[in-house]
Amino acid sequence: MTIAVVHSATPPGRAALLAGAQEALLRLEDLVIAVAAGSGPVTVEEVREQLGPTANQLDEEGLTIGIGHSQLSDPSDAVVQIAQENDARLLVLGLRRRTPVGKLIMGSLAQRILLEATCPVLAVKA
Repeated sequence: MTIAVVHSATPPGRAALLAGAQEALLRLEDLVIAVAAGSGPVTVEEVREQLGPTANQLDEEGLTIGIGHSQLSDPSDAVVQIAQENDARLLVLGLRRRTPVGKLIMGSLAQRILLEATCPVLAVKA
C-alpha cells in the first residue's frame, strides 16, 4: 500500500508533499506522487529535493518515492485513478484559500477529489 500525494509546484502542493511524506513515515508506507497529464514532467529527484531531509528519513526506513502518471484529461479523475492503481491507503492534497465567488465561478478540483476518492483524503492548508 502507499500514500498518494497530489503534486503541484505551489505552496499548497509543497505542504501536501511534506504532509504525505510524514504520513508515509508514520505508517511505513511508500510514497507515490500523482501527476496528471499536462502538468509537466516531475522526477523523483525533484521530489526528493523538495522534501529535503525528509527524503533521507524515507530512505532510512526503506520506503520508496514513486511517480504515478495518468493520461486522463480531467485532473481530478487522474488523481483518483492514480490513487486506485497504487492501492493508496491515504490521498493527501493541498488546499488554498478561495473566496465564495471564486468557488462558484471556478469550481473546485479539491472538492471533486474529496467526493470521488475511494480512500481517505487528508486535506492540508498551506
